[in-house]
Amino acid sequence: MTAGGMDAFDQLAADKRIDDSANYQWRVASRPVGNVVPSDFEWTVTDIPEPAEGEVLLKTHYLGLAPVMRFYMQGTGAAGERVLEPGDVIHGRGVAQVVKSRHPDWREGDMVQGQIGWQTYKTSKMTAQEKFFAMPNNGLPAALGSGVLGMTGLSAHAGLFACGDPREGDRMVLSGAAGGVGSMVSQMAANVAGCEVVGMAGGPDKCAFILEHGCSHAIDYKAENIEQRLDELLPEGMDLYFDNVGGETLAACLERLRMHSRIVLCGSISEYTRKEPFSLPNYTRLRATESRMQGFFVYNHLQNWEKVMDDLAGWIQDGKLKPVQDIEDGFQNMPRALANLYYGRNVGVQCCSVRGEPAEWN
Repeated sequence: MTAGGMDAFDQLAADKRIDDSANYQWRVASRPVGNVVPSDFEWTVTDIPEPAEGEVLLKTHYLGLAPVMRFYMQGTGAAGERVLEPGDVIHGRGVAQVVKSRHPDWREGDMVQGQIGWQTYKTSKMTAQEKFFAMPNNGLPAALGSGVLGMTGLSAHAGLFACGDPREGDRMVLSGAAGGVGSMVSQMAANVAGCEVVGMAGGPDKCAFILEHGCSHAIDYKAENIEQRLDELLPEGMDLYFDNVGGETLAACLERLRMHSRIVLCGSISEYTRKEPFSLPNYTRLRATESRMQGFFVYNHLQNWEKVMDDLAGWIQDGKLKPVQDIEDGFQNMPRALANLYYGRNVGVQCCSVRGEPAEWN
């Protein structure tokens, strides 16, 4: 992001703070064209709502950020939620505490994660559509529920294990290795599945980071020729490619498949702001190598939630998975944090600390 762009987001946040006397919200001011800009966001202050019978009042502690939120603001990619219009609270998942309950299944003091939206309080009926899950007090920070022990973690686990079928000794390539999903996939592939992981990241700092988080080799896509480096590191090709960026990187990996390889389509952030859709020129390489390319949608794997969260928490406690969350401090900085995702400025899972850790929770 240019200095001017950063200054504009800093100015947007400058006079905004939250307290517990009102409900603060970020709403859609206009539909983004390209990356989000400050004028796409509207700051609103409303009364704290009261829960009706069968509802709870949730107090937000953390909010997660993901590239898909820009699609929500554009009126697409709503993942089962209603399409956003200008004036609506922006969709998003996060971690909150039940502070008032008129619901028989939830107690005051419970910590939950689910579809809170960009706001500091929310009333909810805790329906299945809102995808709320209770957070066990297992000694791990509540912040992890906004990413590593949340939908980002489920995405990484489902993409790697349910779709990628990793095998010990696999030669694997991972794009977006320093991002939220990527920083988890690299560690699970290396430390749990036993793969040799070649990661791609932008810049020397991120390349150093991924070498400390599961990757055996790093390719700096900003400074190196990806195709040349892939040929040097994997002269016989790859068994597994986990794709977070799409575009020309996906095409380059398709050219370097071994027999019976697997490609996992998780994200395509390099394509999200293009004016024209990317056209994959060499998909027929799948036929020649009898390989498969499979996409997935994280919400189709919710039935595995408890097992996956147990797996992830266990690997964290065993030291096989180091949780990495890039935490933006302050609810007023949510727009800047979202913009930064598209400039590749984050490392690990991007989230925002709205109120920090709860003093106590059930």
